[in-house]
Amino acid sequence: MTIMPKQSIPKRLFISVQSLLLSTLLFLFLGCTDDTQKVVNFTTLVMQDEFDKNGAPDPNLWGFDIGRGQNGWGNNELQFYTNRSKNVTVKDGNLVITAEKESFSGAEYTSARLITKGKFEQTYGRFEARMKLPWGQGMWPAFWMLGADIDTKSWPLCGEIDIMEHVGYDPGIVHGTVHTEAFNHLQGTQKGGQLLVSNFATEFHTYAVDWKQGQMDFYIDGNHYFTFKNTGNGYQEWPFDQPFYLILNLAVGGNWGGKEGVDASIWPQRMEVDYVRVYKQNPQLHP
Repeated sequence: MTIMPKQSIPKRLFISVQSLLLSTLLFLFLGCTDDTQKVVNFTTLVMQDEFDKNGAPDPNLWGFDIGRGQNGWGNNELQFYTNRSKNVTVKDGNLVITAEKESFSGAEYTSARLITKGKFEQTYGRFEARMKLPWGQGMWPAFWMLGADIDTKSWPLCGEIDIMEHVGYDPGIVHGTVHTEAFNHLQGTQKGGQLLVSNFATEFHTYAVDWKQGQMDFYIDGNHYFTFKNTGNGYQEWPFDQPFYLILNLAVGGNWGGKEGVDASIWPQRMEVDYVRVYKQNPQLHP
């Protein structure tokens, strides 16, 4: 699904435009191509944040992970996550997460990590965000999802869907990855793909996953680059028939992001999000 550039579709017109597209696509469905059918499959909008109101992110949708987490959120990351406006704010139509080099509660850096846990969780659908990413060695931005049962099953049994990850020492290579108990980075068995986005830090791009029963397809700007299918070998390989929640964060350093160190000259760095939208499969086509 291709989203028009920000300047071409004002956000206030998005709902009416989307409704018109839905009606048109349904009318054409019987004669459409396979690619168009993929679009029709995900036209029922169930969650959106256009980040149109300046100030703090919508508290009805977003919460925060605060602090350093156990062992740097399990990845030896260097930042302290806060909910301060200095690190996270909505301004001029975008969510802005800012990573700062500063001493704070025992950490050398600060940033923010937003979550929809307990506020919005969904099984299957199209999950997408239009984003402009930070640059520089040590940056590790991500748009991803975790199984809502993480408090009882823990990671990686709960499952993880990384819709977008980028590490600054490898500029332009954007990753989409799946982690499960059987397939995860601790064992080097994670499943994923990657695509080059050369202007990742100067232009907005749309990062998305189409998650269906038995299959996930990953896209950047509508370009498909990776598919993960249910192996049929049980929950350890496919824990993806349950609700997941969304996460937006900007990490500093860590086992992957800091693999080649952290550049001391790049601060501050910003991750900007134009919107987050979630669709479900059209009930008229998928009862």
